[in-house]
Amino acid sequence: MRALFDRIDRRLSRLLSEDGRDGANGLAERLDLSPPTVRARLKSLVERNLLKIVGVVNIAERPELVGAIIGINANGHGKLNELARKMSELPFVTSVSIVTGRYDLIAEVLFEGDMDELYRVTSELLPGLAEPGVIRGSETFVVMKSHNKWLSLPKGVWDDEISGEDLAAE
Repeated sequence: MRALFDRIDRRLSRLLSEDGRDGANGLAERLDLSPPTVRARLKSLVERNLLKIVGVVNIAERPELVGAIIGINANGHGKLNELARKMSELPFVTSVSIVTGRYDLIAEVLFEGDMDELYRVTSELLPGLAEPGVIRGSETFVVMKSHNKWLSLPKGVWDDEISGEDLAAE
């Protein structure tokens, strides 16, 4: 079962969403709590994988970054969650969601520059995730313009350690 945030956790996460640079002392003052209480709450939230404190990039202000949304039809046969997890680990993938409606999965990808990386994800990496016939088809939507789209950079974007050979091995 998913853990629910209590009132303090919600306020804490909201404050960090506004400015992740704020330290425990500043957060404690704003929340009217002691710094050790704030540190303990932050540690617990991070350890339980409920909160992640990261730098995010305003995609709308980065013309060298290209985003796309991929709608995927799949015969999951009870393994849709496993397919989504595998997909989320691919380079350039920012998120994967199991959805209702026309598609079974929606993936968001982010890459730099030309369409070669998008082509690699949709025509090479994605089909290689499952047995033939599981992924029945996909439709890709290149994002033309975004508003208020802040993202953590996925593996592969501005990552000098990833090469074409590394991608082929995955």
